Amino acid sequence: MNWILLIIAGLFEVGFATCLGKAKETTGNASFLWYIGFLVCLSISMILLVKVTKELPIGTAYAVWTGIGAVGSVLMGIIVFKEPATFWRVFFISTLIISIIGLKAVTK
Repeated sequence: MNWILLIIAGLFEVGFATCLGKAKETTGNASFLWYIGFLVCLSISMILLVKVTKELPIGTAYAVWTGIGAVGSVLMGIIVFKEPATFWRVFFISTLIISIIGLKAVTK
């Protein structure tokens, strides 16, 4: 269950990064709403991260949380914000995914 919560926390990290990007692109009330989304996603992500670190090692939990956030944010950048999907970006994101899977495999 803790691993599922950690994945959800990582997805909310992607959410708060995406909200920041969208807030930068908008003005007025739309920007304000994206900042509210940022605060909601940030809060949920942090609460879940604190919860899972009571059972999982902090080093593993934090590395997986930031890894999910990094992978998700790069993918959202490519899909939503039209950032370039160069060979090297995809290559290094792939190695990060493999590392996250490896941490899960070696942690109880």
